[in-house]
Amino acid sequence: MGQSKTEQKILTSVDHHHADAVALLKEVVNINSGTMNFEGVKKVGMIFKVRLDALGFETRWIEGTGFNRAGHLMAFHQGKKGPRFLLIGHLDTVFESDSPFQKYTMVNDSILHGPGVSDMKGGDVIILQSLQALAEAGVLNEMTIEVIMTGDEEKTGAPLERSRKDLFDAAKAADIALGFENADGNPKTIVVSRRGSTSWELKVTGEPSHSSQLFTERVGAGAIYETSRILMEFYTKLSSEKDLTFNPGVILGGTTIEYDSEKSGGTAFGKSNVVAQTAVVRGDLRAVSPEQLQRAETIMKSIVATHLPKTSAEIQFSEGMPPLAPSEGSAKLLDAYSKTSVDLGYGPVTAVLPRNAGAADISFTAGLATMSLDGLGLKGGGNDHTVNEIGNLHQLRVQSKRTAILMYRLSQDKNLTPTLKGSLGKTK
Repeated sequence: MGQSKTEQKILTSVDHHHADAVALLKEVVNINSGTMNFEGVKKVGMIFKVRLDALGFETRWIEGTGFNRAGHLMAFHQGKKGPRFLLIGHLDTVFESDSPFQKYTMVNDSILHGPGVSDMKGGDVIILQSLQALAEAGVLNEMTIEVIMTGDEEKTGAPLERSRKDLFDAAKAADIALGFENADGNPKTIVVSRRGSTSWELKVTGEPSHSSQLFTERVGAGAIYETSRILMEFYTKLSSEKDLTFNPGVILGGTTIEYDSEKSGGTAFGKSNVVAQTAVVRGDLRAVSPEQLQRAETIMKSIVATHLPKTSAEIQFSEGMPPLAPSEGSAKLLDAYSKTSVDLGYGPVTAVLPRNAGAADISFTAGLATMSLDGLGLKGGGNDHTVNEIGNLHQLRVQSKRTAILMYRLSQDKNLTPTLKGSLGKTK
């Protein structure tokens, strides 16, 4: 399919501003914005704010004092017709101020090695480049678009109802939510479903005693045997369920333990001839749908509720990122994106396996936005969250062109009208 004159203008704009996009990416990658470096996160946000201001967006910085984070950048553009878009990015990285990984280097003429280049400062640049192309093609004024770049995606602030309030509100008003994470790093894949992630803590107690009295009626099995039983039953009853994982990441057991949740570690004291009195396990739970998550939690609770002799145990689940379950709307959005990619000569795009897509802010749009799609960001090599993180600068053009053309086509698609929420007003 050939491109219309408007689409040709969009593509020309992306090419024309490619060098500027690369320069912007290098600039923000060299600013440390580890989640807890509030000054750095906001500094990156202000750079994008200036760019969005220049495109005619109404921008504001949401201070994160109420949830102990830097805050979020919000931007809104009121259009005249069509679907309401929500574009989602984030400003923070996993590399804090004390990380040795602080600046970018060029591996070759196209591969940039740097902190947050693909997760997800490259995605933020793609948002800007796509919007700029739409503006220069003369179609941005027709479109209603809200942009949110959160400052705490990598380490979400608490309470969640405060740290994600603005994202929830934006999702409620949106018809189409687009996330700019890098998916699995493959330009031939996109995310229509993400597993949610929550954490759990298991606490177990037993009767302390000399080991010679283990298994007696008075002493029973001890805390470590009970912990082993619980974990093994988790594995036996749940490990075969598709797209579900539950990982015990750290365990301490003995006569006494000291666990520091902030540091995710601690110390344990015990002797081989003393029955363990206490144990604690911390882990995560990942599910592809709210129903799967609820079912897994119910089964885990039932396992914990059945004790070995003279032991007790309890498990608590913490609030985390929700799952983004597959939906009819997202399937249609995938088809539109893949067709756009084919028309541009980049080939078809298929869905990432949910197990290969970690939790992300797009999941907070689940059940709210009519359609959701993630993974439109800068592709690298699947090494995000490590000092080997890279981004392919050639993909800046590809992803920006795909995104801008997709948004333009969706804005002109009269078949979407029956599914729209019918509200183009600004989110309160």
